[in-house]
Order: sequence, then structure tokens, then C-alpha cells
Amino acid sequence: MKKARSKSNTSGIHAWLILWKTARAVETYAHRCIQSLELGVSDFGVLEALLNKGDLPINALGSKVLLTSSSMTAAVDRLESQGLVERRNDPDDRRTRVVSLTTKGQKLIERAFKQHSQDMEQIMSPLNEQERTTLIGLLHKLGHHAETII
Repeated sequence: MKKARSKSNTSGIHAWLILWKTARAVETYAHRCIQSLELGVSDFGVLEALLNKGDLPINALGSKVLLTSSSMTAAVDRLESQGLVERRNDPDDRRTRVVSLTTKGQKLIERAFKQHSQDMEQIMSPLNEQERTTLIGLLHKLGHHAETII
């Protein structure tokens, strides 16, 4: 005999399952949209970070896009070989390498980011502004708590 479902399941495990399934669905949609721009997700992440944050040391760039050091090096090598980014010495610390967009890279990511923004508006369209504000606040609260206990 099946257990009767309560009207509102607010257990931690239920909340986690809903969050996990939703995050996977949104991520799958985002990845599909990025790939339709003929960019890999890692490459898009690197280019987007440089577009929005400016020139960055390679280690800082890796932490922004959540890539390991070896994956970050591979991504920058790939983008550099396509003429989209360049590496140079940091004028303040010659031991540090800084990654920056080339003109070609800037044009590509501006176009791709514009399309990606539209795609993300599409996936978020069921939520009004107030709901988005609430969602963002709750996710920040949950994320900060999770970071303190891990």
C-alpha cells in the first residue's frame, strides 16, 4: 500500500532533490545553448569571465570559472591557438601571467554573451521579477550556509 503524500513536503531531502533536478535541467539547457554558439562550455566561461572582469591572472581566472589548473591551462592554450585570448606578463609581477581577450575574442564573446543572456531570460521566463529576487536571495542564503559547513 502506498504511503499518502502530504500536501507540502518541506523536508531537507525533498528540497535537495528539487534543487538538484532543477539545477541539472537549467544547466543542460544552458550548455545546449552555449554549444549552439559553437563554443565549449569551458571556453565560453573563460571568455565570459574576461569580458565581465577584464584581464585576469590565470589562477584567478581558473577559480572564477571553476576549472582545475590543468583544465584552465588547456582552455587558455586552445583559446590562444584560435586567436581569442593572449597571455602576457603582469607588469607588476613578472612571475604572474595575465590572460586578456584579443579583438577577435572580444567580438566573439560579446555576440555569444548577448545570445546567452537571451537564452537565460527564456529559461527564467516563468518567474516574475519578485520571484527571481526571492529565488536569488534564498539561493545565496543556502549557498553561504553550505559553504560554512563544508
